[in-house]
Amino acid sequence: MKIAWITDTAAFLTAQFIEEHHINVLPLNVVFENEALRETVDMTEQQFYEKLREAKKHPKTSQPSFGEHVALYERLKAEGYDCAIAIHTSAKQSGTFASATMAAEQAGFKTYPINAKIGSYPMQRMLEYGIELAEKQHTPEAIVAAIEDMVTRSELVFIPASLENLHKSGRVSGTAMFLSNLLNVKLVIAYDDEGVCNVIHKVRATKRAKKAVTEKLDAAIAKSAVKEVAIIHCNNDEEVTKWQAELEASYPAIHFVKTPLSAAVGVHAGEGTIGLTWVRE
Repeated sequence: MKIAWITDTAAFLTAQFIEEHHINVLPLNVVFENEALRETVDMTEQQFYEKLREAKKHPKTSQPSFGEHVALYERLKAEGYDCAIAIHTSAKQSGTFASATMAAEQAGFKTYPINAKIGSYPMQRMLEYGIELAEKQHTPEAIVAAIEDMVTRSELVFIPASLENLHKSGRVSGTAMFLSNLLNVKLVIAYDDEGVCNVIHKVRATKRAKKAVTEKLDAAIAKSAVKEVAIIHCNNDEEVTKWQAELEASYPAIHFVKTPLSAAVGVHAGEGTIGLTWVRE
């Protein structure tokens, strides 16, 4: 079967991977006052952070338009694809997954939408594994079942740079932000099994927050092997490079890679955010 692969920019794929595997990527939007910009299309990562620093009014995020979904499915149908497998970011964080389902029905194009219940690196691995199975002639149903199993083994934990952006985005109160800045309190946030981001720790200082993140990794390793971990960040390469050296010394059996987070995450978590994400074996 000729299978089309679809995702959104929450996966933050490299241009090389997109081109090599013909991935169809629907961009999430960052809305600066009255200007909606598609991430990776209308602005680069650096341009986004420059605009974020200069913005007088904090931007918002929005999912790809329903029309974009429908147009994509109609094009794939016209190009002779038999079906599509669409892996989208957590349905609890974005309406992209729901739109995919409705748009495919409207276009009359067979699509298997998958709620990744997460973003970033795990979505990349899901696409890689799905493509590998497709090349081995597995059926779409078998591929979807395998990817959905990966969803249950995917985890992401992060430390927002500060509560300022979360406050501007309406995620925390002004009082909580003030106390956090005053007491140097750091939040540790993780995706739960339903794809919802929850605060799992409140600690003093970044060092303790990092320890809380690695304790989450230790708990994952106790369940089953973790061969690779992505160090995720919002425009904070210098910090994650240092952290990578520390992690490699503590976990010599694990391969660590650095992965930027999408601009949509930067809007809410803030520039400087760091974290870890992995998929258990």
